[in-house]
Amino acid sequence: MANNQLGNIVRQAQAAQARIQKTQEALALVEVQGHAGGNLVEVTMTCRHDVRRVRIDPSLLADGDQEMLEDLVAAAVNDAMRNADKVSTERLAEVTGELNIPGLNLPF
Repeated sequence: MANNQLGNIVRQAQAAQARIQKTQEALALVEVQGHAGGNLVEVTMTCRHDVRRVRIDPSLLADGDQEMLEDLVAAAVNDAMRNADKVSTERLAEVTGELNIPGLNLPF
């Protein structure tokens, strides 16, 4: 491989790394929701998996079924995590999809 081609690949990789880092920083601020129990429980978290809010419909509190409530909160957190991962994957694919470096399979 000629030095010029290698130099171009290195520059592409460095530029991509900077774009990936910016995208990851932005994703830390993006909020997604997860729901369970027909939207009776809602969890809001960032794409970095930081939980920001948990909303529980008051009717669940009156029911008194602690185990069901715990299961619904867990399900809503899992749903939010899947949504965060999906958004993160899509955003990073937008950044890395333009790279064409031989032998390197992107996006990750």
